[in-house]
Amino acid sequence: MKTVILLSGGMDSTVALWHTLAEGHEVVACLGVDYASKHNAKELPMARWQAEKAGVPFQTANLTFMNQLFQSDLLQSGGEIPEGHYEEENMKSTVVPFRNGILLAVAAGFAESVEAEGLVIAAHSGDHAIYPDCREDFLAPMAQAIAAGTYADVSVLRPFVALRKEDIASRGAELEVDFTHTWSCYKGGDIHCGKCGTCVERKEAFAIAQLEDPTVYLA
Repeated sequence: MKTVILLSGGMDSTVALWHTLAEGHEVVACLGVDYASKHNAKELPMARWQAEKAGVPFQTANLTFMNQLFQSDLLQSGGEIPEGHYEEENMKSTVVPFRNGILLAVAAGFAESVEAEGLVIAAHSGDHAIYPDCREDFLAPMAQAIAAGTYADVSVLRPFVALRKEDIASRGAELEVDFTHTWSCYKGGDIHCGKCGTCVERKEAFAIAQLEDPTVYLA
């Protein structure tokens, strides 16, 4: 199947890229999205590096209007990034309203334009606690809508939706993914902060999977 990967440059989408290739798909393009998050400038170069390593064309969609129109601490226009566990209540301030719905809509149009039949999103079960647009009860009907709304019946593939972050870390290790060229930290500094929800989750995933964490953290 000719397939497009939504590739942020984080752990999940990076493993999804290499997993999809290992499953025998013809990955025709990777799509990164600049929606003016605090960490886009750190993530997107990682996404491009991984795509180039895989020999896959990389494109970036500019959705920076979200910074002006949407309210979220994840955006450059938002407040401070909270610290603590990824699934804690205060992490809801990092939700970008309907982000995955918007990203999937854009990626579906892109996928059809490059004659792809599949579109991969790396949402996983650890996201479910605070991100409603990462849950299967959203993704399944969104997938139906995208199939119905494209001549190619583009399929939204969600290989990790029932997995947790540690499972993805393990799969990445099996595939010999270079995790040093992935980015998680929502604060977007020069080094992973080690305290925000995504840094805590990243540390936890490697620990539970009993893998060496190659990430440098401030704390």
